[in-house]
Amino acid sequence: MGETVRIEQQGAVAVVSLNRPASLNALDSEMSYQLRDGFQRLADSPGVRAIVLRGEGDHFMAGGDIAYFHQSLELSLDARKQKVTELIGVVHEFITILRTMPQPVIASVRGNVAGFGMSLVAASDLAVAADNARFTQAYCQIGTSPDGGNTFFLPRAIGTKRAMAMTLLNEPVSAEQAQATGLINQVVTDAELEAATLKLAARLAQGPTQAYARAKQLINSTMSNTLQQQLDAEQERFALCSVSHDFAEGVIAFMEKRKAEFTGE
Repeated sequence: MGETVRIEQQGAVAVVSLNRPASLNALDSEMSYQLRDGFQRLADSPGVRAIVLRGEGDHFMAGGDIAYFHQSLELSLDARKQKVTELIGVVHEFITILRTMPQPVIASVRGNVAGFGMSLVAASDLAVAADNARFTQAYCQIGTSPDGGNTFFLPRAIGTKRAMAMTLLNEPVSAEQAQATGLINQVVTDAELEAATLKLAARLAQGPTQAYARAKQLINSTMSNTLQQQLDAEQERFALCSVSHDFAEGVIAFMEKRKAEFTGE
C-alpha cells in the first residue's frame, strides 16, 4: 500500500498531507482507509493538540478518483452499488472521527477544491485558503449526489440557498467569495499559505486543549439540541473545564496580568 496520506508531527501540531499530487489528490480506496486510520491515531494522541490537513502539489483535492469509479462500471449493478457503499462507509467513519476528535482541525487549501475536497473543508473546524483556490461541488457533474457530510456541513456554513446553488449549478466559487459566505476563515497569497496555516495551528496548539474539545462538542450539538439541552450541555462542559489545570492557570494568569501558559491538561 502506498503512502497516500502522510502524517508529520511538528511539536504539538500534526500535519496531514493528501499525497496523490499526480491525481490532484483524488480520493481512492487506499486514501480513505489511511485517512480513517491516521485520524483515529491522532485523536488518541495526547501529544497532538492541533491538526493541519493539506494537499501535496498545487491542489488540495479534486474529489473522488474518477478512474476508480470508471473501473466500477465493469461490475454488475449490485456489485457496483456494494463497492461504492463500502467506500463511502469508510469515508464517513473518517468524517465522524474528524468531527468528534478533541483537537481542532484546520484545512489548508490551494488550487482545485472539488467534490470530497469540499466536504473536507466544510467539515474542518477552520479553513485557510490561498487566493488561487477554487471551490466546486462537482458531484452533479458526474451524476451523483454529495457525500462526506457535505450536505450536513455546507448548508450550516453558507446557508441552504447558497449550498443548493453550488450543488445544482456546479459553478466555481473563488477564495474571496468562499470567505464572504463563511465557508473559509482566511485568504492569503499562495506563497503565504503554509506559514499562515502553521501560525494558526501553533496558536491553537498552545491553547487550552480540553476547553477547545468541549467547545467543539457544544458547537457540533447546537443544531440538533433544544435550548434547554444546549444550556445543560454548556453547564456540564464548563464544570468539567473548571477542574482542569488549564482553567486554574487561565484564572491565575488573568489575575496576575500575564499570558497564560496552557499545557492541555
